[in-house]
Amino acid sequence: MKMKLAIVQFFMISLLLSSSLFMLSNADSSSCNGKCNARCSKAGRQDRCLKYCNICCEKCDDHCVPSGTYGNKDECPCYRDMKNSKGQPKCP
Repeated sequence: MKMKLAIVQFFMISLLLSSSLFMLSNADSSSCNGKCNARCSKAGRQDRCLKYCNICCEKCDDHCVPSGTYGNKDECPCYRDMKNSKGQPKCP
């Protein structure tokens, strides 16, 4: 009986820890979504802007996105320095 109780407790603790980690990972992506929505709000091709902005935000350790809808890239060196395959800036 004690063994079954220990197994149930183990699974409950595992479930709580895994759900906490899932919520933390979603918090990062949702912060990128919010920042990128603001960044791309005036873009002509919002779908494309949001796609690349979110890619850049997720790749940066601090999940940094420059303020405003254009420019200000010096605020986020990681975001600023990413290049596409042609050597052009990747992030909007």
